[in-house]
Amino acid sequence: MKNTDKNTVQNAWNAFEMSGRVEDYLRYAKTNIAWEVKQRVQTQTEGLIIKSRDINENDTVVKILTGDLGLISAFANGTKKVKSRTASAAVSPMTYSRLTLYRGRESYIVDDAKAIDVFFGLREDIEKLSLANYFCELAGEFSPENTEAHEFLSLTLNLLHLLSEDKRSADFLKPVAELRMLALAGYMPDLAGCQSCGNELPDEPVFSLRHAGFFCRNCAPDGEGIPVTPGVINAMRHICTCDDRALFAFRMPDSSLKILGDITERYLLLQLGHKLRTLDFYKSIKM
Repeated sequence: MKNTDKNTVQNAWNAFEMSGRVEDYLRYAKTNIAWEVKQRVQTQTEGLIIKSRDINENDTVVKILTGDLGLISAFANGTKKVKSRTASAAVSPMTYSRLTLYRGRESYIVDDAKAIDVFFGLREDIEKLSLANYFCELAGEFSPENTEAHEFLSLTLNLLHLLSEDKRSADFLKPVAELRMLALAGYMPDLAGCQSCGNELPDEPVFSLRHAGFFCRNCAPDGEGIPVTPGVINAMRHICTCDDRALFAFRMPDSSLKILGDITERYLLLQLGHKLRTLDFYKSIKM
């Protein structure tokens, strides 16, 4: 059965359907088993569990963000059983785990899981937890599926770490997360200068959500745009274009952070075209 493939399995099934003979069914069963075994190639990776959903009393389907495989779905079987509590914790949302996977027809199957980091600091504060859930939902929205996503994984892990350890404020991390995620996914706004006259530092600058870029106030179409400061312009350029290691290495006054946060949230929702449940919940907690 070394050359067994999906077509071989289908041909065997077609032969059984035409003949109805027991020996043809056994031939189909044998080729199908060989094909299934061939597909169950073991893969080891590390990933962040960004979402989970129970499908019965014992089994769970999880969304995992990995660096090498991208965003994948996987079945975690038997995680609710007493003997599987360690594995169950390792496939809980917002847990970074070392995973052994098998590839099935439609998704992966978790064979083994060991937690690397559970971000305890997030689980002791409802505001932190709700913002972390939002970061995970953003990762699920923008990360590529079934292809490498190292930058998305690194960004999300850093956000959870900084939030969990109180190293940067929620008001700082949220706009950085939104704009960097957009930039990585190909939605970076035009930050070079005024989209009309070309000035690198626009005169009385405004940011146009509709045109995804800056204008001088007098150049803005129909006078539309959110007034911004030079500091906000520089911060947006930094977030979109800097090296990963320098992403969080800047500071802004609270007034500028508020403007930045308003722009990034509104721009993100405009690009997505729909609301995010975790964002709505986070904002309700903040009120």
